[in-house]
Parts: sequence; structure tokens; C-alpha cells
Amino acid sequence: MARHAEPKDPRRGLLFKAGLGVTAAGAAVFGAAAAAQAAAPVPLPVDSLTRTDAGAAGAGALTGVAHGVGPLTRLQLDPLAKTGVDPLANGVGTQVADFKPVGTDLVTGHLTRGGAVADLPVAGPLTQQLLP
Repeated sequence: MARHAEPKDPRRGLLFKAGLGVTAAGAAVFGAAAAAQAAAPVPLPVDSLTRTDAGAAGAGALTGVAHGVGPLTRLQLDPLAKTGVDPLANGVGTQVADFKPVGTDLVTGHLTRGGAVADLPVAGPLTQQLLP
């Protein structure tokens, strides 16, 4: 017999309606509690928000950030470096006449050897000057 042709069970409808009623009552109770909590004023730390200290907003704040970011310059940039599945290790090169050979290994070589930002030719010295 097809599902739509089965006789309807009157208890199923009652259980469904009772479940909806309990859900609506719970939402009303918890919604009222949330509204009461949101209406309560939150005290703000006014003294710390209104303090204007030129030293805290100046170079002192920047050195704290620099010390936190400095170790990130030594992290390995390419997570697949020194593995057999590194797509940057597939270099392509060419040589025209008697000129020096040119290839993609000049750009990606530092990364495939497990280099970090500090090891890059141009960005490395800049990060060493800007970050400790």
C-alpha cells in the first residue's frame, strides 16, 4: 500500500501539535529572559576608554606588535617544501645562445628548500630591518 493511502493515525497529529506547543512556550520563556538581560545596563570602564596617553599610542605599541610578528618571519612558507609532491619544485629553464640559463628555480628555489620570509632575496632584508 502506498504511503499516502495509509489510514491516518490521529495520535500522530496530537503529538505533533503538543510538540509545537512546548517549543513555542520554551521560546517565549527564553526570549523573555534574553530581553530582560539585554535591557540591563552594562557598566563601561570609562577611565580606560578616555585615557589619552601619547606614549601608549606611539612607538611603544608598535614595538609590541613587532615582537609578536617577528617570529613569523622564520616560519616555512611552503608547507610542501622538501617533499616529493611540491608543485613549486617543478622548474622550467631555458638558455639562449651563450647567455646564462634562466629558469623558474630562481624564483621558487628559496621556497622549495623550505625558506621563510627572512630567507627571500628582497623581502628578507626588509623584514629584518622592520621587524626584530
